[in-house]
Amino acid sequence: MGRLLDNIGGPEDLRGLSYAELAQLAAELRSEMIDTTTKTGGHLASSLGAAELTIALHRVFDSPRDKIVWDVGHQCYAHKLLTGRRDKFGSLRQQGGLSGFPDPSESPHDAFGAGHASTSISAALGMAVARDLAEEDYHVVAVIGDGSLTGGMAFEGLNQGGHLGTRMTVVLNDNAMAISPSVGAVSRALSEMRLDPRYIRTKEETIRRVRRMPKGDKIWWLIHKLKSGFKDVVLPTQIWEILGFKYIGPVDGHNIPQVEKALIKARDYSRAPVLVHVITMKGKGYQPAEGDSVKFHGVSGKVSTGAKKPSYSEVFGETVRDLFQSDKRLVAISAAMMDGTGLAPVASEFPGRVFDVGICEQHAVTFAAGLATRGFVPIVAIYSTFLQRAYDQVIHDVCIQNLPVVFAIDRAGIVGDDGKTHQGTFDLSYLSCIPNLIVAAPRDENELRQLLYTATRAGRPMAVRYPRGTGPGAVVSSEFRELPIGKGEFLRDGTDVAIVAIGSAVGAALEASGALAERGISCAVMDARYSKPLDSELILDVARRTRRVITVEENALTGGFGAEVIGLLDGLPGISFARIGVPDQFVEHGTQSVLRAGFGLDAKGIAARVESLLAEFSATPPAAGLKG
Repeated sequence: MGRLLDNIGGPEDLRGLSYAELAQLAAELRSEMIDTTTKTGGHLASSLGAAELTIALHRVFDSPRDKIVWDVGHQCYAHKLLTGRRDKFGSLRQQGGLSGFPDPSESPHDAFGAGHASTSISAALGMAVARDLAEEDYHVVAVIGDGSLTGGMAFEGLNQGGHLGTRMTVVLNDNAMAISPSVGAVSRALSEMRLDPRYIRTKEETIRRVRRMPKGDKIWWLIHKLKSGFKDVVLPTQIWEILGFKYIGPVDGHNIPQVEKALIKARDYSRAPVLVHVITMKGKGYQPAEGDSVKFHGVSGKVSTGAKKPSYSEVFGETVRDLFQSDKRLVAISAAMMDGTGLAPVASEFPGRVFDVGICEQHAVTFAAGLATRGFVPIVAIYSTFLQRAYDQVIHDVCIQNLPVVFAIDRAGIVGDDGKTHQGTFDLSYLSCIPNLIVAAPRDENELRQLLYTATRAGRPMAVRYPRGTGPGAVVSSEFRELPIGKGEFLRDGTDVAIVAIGSAVGAALEASGALAERGISCAVMDARYSKPLDSELILDVARRTRRVITVEENALTGGFGAEVIGLLDGLPGISFARIGVPDQFVEHGTQSVLRAGFGLDAKGIAARVESLLAEFSATPPAAGLKG
């Protein structure tokens, strides 16, 4: 017997299968996900847990006519496999291949693009209201995990959805786990719902008694009635009803008939929006992922060889731990990324000084501002792509009040496989325009350590942005020293051209300079270190001496570091100028090395660009003012 999955060209092919065949199909989906992600990497555990739920959704609802909106997209791999993308699944997260998240440009079955959490309910509500305004007739479903439900935006959507009474379905995929363990009152309530001993004792005693009765199978309906009755009495389900949603559940998310029955009830209920509470196991069907769903939330698909250098995130965590030991003013805050940011070991050692606020970046920043008003120095560790969600709080709550909050911005620059929703290529642009805020980027691991120390002593807001993955392997000093704010470092002298680089681009610039020297080109290299304030004195000096300046940044060119340098050099006579960075586009998925090469941000690309620009500059001597 061949694989059932090989015969699934779209959701319509699911409806003729028996429940026994659907169980086999779920196992095949999991096998395909495991086989692929071990090669490509990806968000494995969440998708493994949602296999049966995905099958049931596509049997009950008619996608793409009906709209299924996935929150974040960590759960969407089975959805991709069942919606005509099985043959391309091996290209997952590879350049030119399938995205790791829902992407409407990839398939009409992806109703809404998402890589950030807590957006599904708002988007689905917008679609449902649009349907009603257009007098159309289709169903809209939002599938949200319990981790995403910690985000305030999810409750904003629930609040308006219940107020409007719009016909829609919210499926709460409750697996008791976000990327990091879910936190907050809602998470506790869901845990109580799953584990309340009154519920469990009553349920088990009822089943035992019925099974001892003659013809117990014929009174199964009584069990169901009793279950429905005492569930409403002993479980804290009222919150959804208060918000205006009809509640159905909890339902075993790995029992396809039960899930289908609940979804059909929700689909056919027209008097109010419905929330279906489905309980699943993250990592279901793959023992390593079941045992450690945090580790297997995302897998790299790469096998490391040799000694492993510490990542920037690990260096950050070790630095925070060392700073905590000598400075009791310091606290640290994460928005549901304790492991990813490197704060988990710090929290174990200093549990009262590290706070995980859930997927609530806005709250994280204002919470930090409140701490800062009372003499503490909060270190807010957030990925670059997620800090975008708290932009108003950075300006309004921290920078206007000039509070000493440290923003540790992980995954800055080109992130790689997670693609356009996760690239950190905008932070130099969106932060450098904010008054009172210092913006810095280390060229290596040791400079990260010293910049963090500097930031904790700056007495004003300071952002330190650093890339995903490992650095050049610089020796990390055990001693701390303050780096002068607004001062860069001249690393290599040269007479033909000056490369002024920032952050991770400095290493590539130095390598390019070495290669150019072998070809007879004398190339100076400067580590700017600060995007704001710029080291005006050093940049102007190197510009006057070489007359040709090229900036390099792993950030958008629009409004980025190079744009700041242009502003500085404007009006300086006889200077030729060019910039290397990310053009005005979203960066798709692919490995960091491939993407950097594509934008000319690796050593080879920088050297080639310098040579071509020198030829261009020589052909057209600079006039007064800037050129380039």
